[in-house]
Amino acid sequence: MADCLTREEVLHVARLARIELTEEEIEKYRYQLKTLMDDVDKIKDVELKTEERLISPATENATLREDTPGEMLDPEEIMKNVPESNGNFVEVPVMIDE
Repeated sequence: MADCLTREEVLHVARLARIELTEEEIEKYRYQLKTLMDDVDKIKDVELKTEERLISPATENATLREDTPGEMLDPEEIMKNVPESNGNFVEVPVMIDE
């Protein structure tokens, strides 16, 4: 296998990513993309011992802590730590354009 990708292959990937590359970047990525693709190809060599699909990383016998109620916080003390408030409400910057 070659040590690098062709210039055309790098430009094809750049077009797919909708980015423009300088000549220096094209040359640099010829080697870097080839190394990355070789590493991804190594995944094919992994032998799976089971065909069973993993639905969740947690097991059925996971140990959970007991849910115990704690001491209530004083609303007035909480509001002292808020940068801006309006009565019992915390004011935050608008995040959605109208």
